[in-house]
Amino acid sequence: MNLSIIIHLLNEEESLKELQKRIEKVMTANNFSYEVIFIDDGSTDNSWSIIEGLSQQNPNIKGIRFLRNYGKSQALHAGFAKAQGDVIITMDADLQDSPDEIPELYSMIVNQKYDLVSGWKKKRFDSVVSKNLPSKLFNWAARKTSGVQLNDFNCGLKAYKNVVVKNIEVSGEMHRYIPVLAKNAGFAKIGEKIVVHQARKYGSTKFGMERFINGFLDLITIWFLSRFGKRPMHLFGAWGVLMFIIGFLSAGYIGFMKLYRLYDKQTTILVTDNPWFYIALTTMIIGTQLFLAGFLGEIILRTKNNEERYKVSKEINL
Repeated sequence: MNLSIIIHLLNEEESLKELQKRIEKVMTANNFSYEVIFIDDGSTDNSWSIIEGLSQQNPNIKGIRFLRNYGKSQALHAGFAKAQGDVIITMDADLQDSPDEIPELYSMIVNQKYDLVSGWKKKRFDSVVSKNLPSKLFNWAARKTSGVQLNDFNCGLKAYKNVVVKNIEVSGEMHRYIPVLAKNAGFAKIGEKIVVHQARKYGSTKFGMERFINGFLDLITIWFLSRFGKRPMHLFGAWGVLMFIIGFLSAGYIGFMKLYRLYDKQTTILVTDNPWFYIALTTMIIGTQLFLAGFLGEIILRTKNNEERYKVSKEINL
């Protein structure tokens, strides 16, 4: 199979039929073998009924329905697990991503041997204040933090080799930073293609301040995990040992000076009356806690289980 097209949606009943017609037109014109996997992320409108109807008309249409809204990252995780195509395309269901871009994205993966190609909506039709400016800030921070030189991490239109999506773990709001996850997994050939951004035709945007904040927190998480996720002892253990040694030496110095003054018959105070003693003691305690945090992190990494992250209500043709 050439292509798996994964489409996350939430209450997009108006756009689904039009989107499917446009995808089918492109697939037929290019003679692609394909599947379209719609992931209904807890829609409360008629989106799932429409997907069921489309699947009866075309066996290439498949669907996954969540019991409730779990978020785009969980939806992509479910879609990646089911995808069978040599090339995986992700796009949104709101008609802002054009299916006409798919053939060139496919060619860049197959012929130019990219591991991942991200769309770049250079000219956007979103609100400048509520979406464009936050997106620019995201992209700048992501480039500086990750070293992945993309202009538009937020673009939902992306293409991947099958092996890439099978070897990355998408959670939280980390779907924005899939290129960073791919790079950390060893897939370094990442490209970018300017794509057409179309104004939203139906419904309203789901982008809000909560997603803005969560996106930044997930960026910090990715940066941290990429450096210390495999060996937390390297960070917490090192700092813990350093702080314990500083505290121990400081306490030893305070005790030595106390004994020296007593030997020299100088006036001195009780060790417990010296505020530096408590600072040294606190430093030792914090150092011990950091070391234990690293130790527990190592144990958790070795014993973690793959708990269920979302509940699927129904599946179609899968």
